[in-house]
Amino acid sequence: MTLVTANEAETTPAWLQPDTYVQVVELAPPVSLDMVLPDPDRRILLGYRNNRPAQGTWFVPGGRVGKNETRAEAWLRITHAEIGTRSPGFDRARFLDVYEHLYPDNFAGRPGFGTHYVVLEYKMEVDPDELQLRQSDSQHGGFLWLREAETIVRPDLHPYTKAYCSKTACASLQLEARLQPPWHAPLTK
Repeated sequence: MTLVTANEAETTPAWLQPDTYVQVVELAPPVSLDMVLPDPDRRILLGYRNNRPAQGTWFVPGGRVGKNETRAEAWLRITHAEIGTRSPGFDRARFLDVYEHLYPDNFAGRPGFGTHYVVLEYKMEVDPDELQLRQSDSQHGGFLWLREAETIVRPDLHPYTKAYCSKTACASLQLEARLQPPWHAPLTK
């Protein structure tokens, strides 16, 4: 994908200084990519959030898109930073939906305003053996693989992640029910 800009100097992602980005978060909704990453056994990868917003909950990997950064470039950068690989290409990801995430706090912990993200949700199957997950870093306090149906009932999953997983698990269960021979009752959970 070629980036077309009115200013030739704007050809690479621009990252704002924290004080400037605080102003953006206060005044406008950043765009982010969230990644529902199931493995072949239909377990979904979750990271325990160390920082705001969503601090102290399990959440799918993801991150914001920088100015002049395409979704494909953001995908590669985020997968490298969050799951330790650049191998899952954006062309393998399937776009699922657009969400708005509203949080009462912000990354800087400044009082008086929350965070409003416009989130693009993608799904892509990954091989856990190809990932280089760190036990802990500034972003995550660890990683966890949960079966899609398990994610719906966990109290420590962020509600936005539950919404992703609920939709994904329900779709998987409906597919599984359609594939069952007629003498089997459909799955209810």
